[in-house]
Amino acid sequence: MTVEFKRVHPDAVLPGYAKPGDAGMDLRSVDELSVPPRGRALVRTGLVMALPPGYEAQVRPRSGLALKSGITVLNTPGTIDSGYRGEVGVILFNTTDEPFAVRKGDRIAQLVVAAVVEAQVAEVAELGETERGAGGFGSTGV
Repeated sequence: MTVEFKRVHPDAVLPGYAKPGDAGMDLRSVDELSVPPRGRALVRTGLVMALPPGYEAQVRPRSGLALKSGITVLNTPGTIDSGYRGEVGVILFNTTDEPFAVRKGDRIAQLVVAAVVEAQVAEVAELGETERGAGGFGSTGV
């Protein structure tokens, strides 16, 4: 499958897989900014993309940024629909009490392309029973 990208900023870097077999492609910043302590910022990638119909792209945090710097992605995973043609942006959230500097070219998130199943919705009077039933939010233990 081919995903088409267009650079809309001169410093944009096409996403790429760091290692063979990786699920996520690295997204890089075209911005220089600071994510405030316990705050968020929209970081631009300088890219627009065209996904084939039947696919989505998920924007996910980078584990190294999360562990080493306390930086994650809000709205995780962020979904980019196949019909969207705007610039890909990443909402970074700083979980720490210190500002976090983002520089041009920094790897800020991962992009995972996934197939989408379009569900048919059916209203029914009753649903079938299951062993779990309505138990949720920790009902199976901690």
